[in-house]
Amino acid sequence: MAEIKDPQNTLIMETTKGKVVIQLLPEVAPGHVARIKELTAEKAYDGVVFHRVIEDFMAQTGDVQFGKQGSDNFNPARAGMGGSDKPDLKAEFSATPHIRGTCSMARSQNPNSANSQFFICFTDAPWLNKQYTVWGQVIEGMEVVDKIKRGEPVRDPDSIVSIRLASEA
Repeated sequence: MAEIKDPQNTLIMETTKGKVVIQLLPEVAPGHVARIKELTAEKAYDGVVFHRVIEDFMAQTGDVQFGKQGSDNFNPARAGMGGSDKPDLKAEFSATPHIRGTCSMARSQNPNSANSQFFICFTDAPWLNKQYTVWGQVIEGMEVVDKIKRGEPVRDPDSIVSIRLASEA
């Protein structure tokens, strides 16, 4: 297992395919890291599906409004269209590159529209640099991310079982 140097800024994400460890980057995107931690503390991501997974690109999840299995609003056809009940975030674009294992926020055309959805890059995606907010990096379990079922939308998708801060796990 990867050594966890900062348990307050490390996420343990259990998925239907296995465990993924993500190092948060508060020095790069403090507002986005705070939102991820807030939604994690509320257990908002537990049960949320990976609704858009593109081979050689990325796996997207985090729609706590329409993508959370077992919730009243769960709607696989609408997963990817929702966010959380919190306000959208101001962009925190940085020089941190989108490489394999990068965790970055999904958004609409509006740069300041990120809310709860995020994606994990399967491969380097330099065209996303300085266009999307990077907030974390997978430090263990990319082989698990690689196994997430593909599709746009995904039929019978994989999901996040739980996300916890390492300090709480």
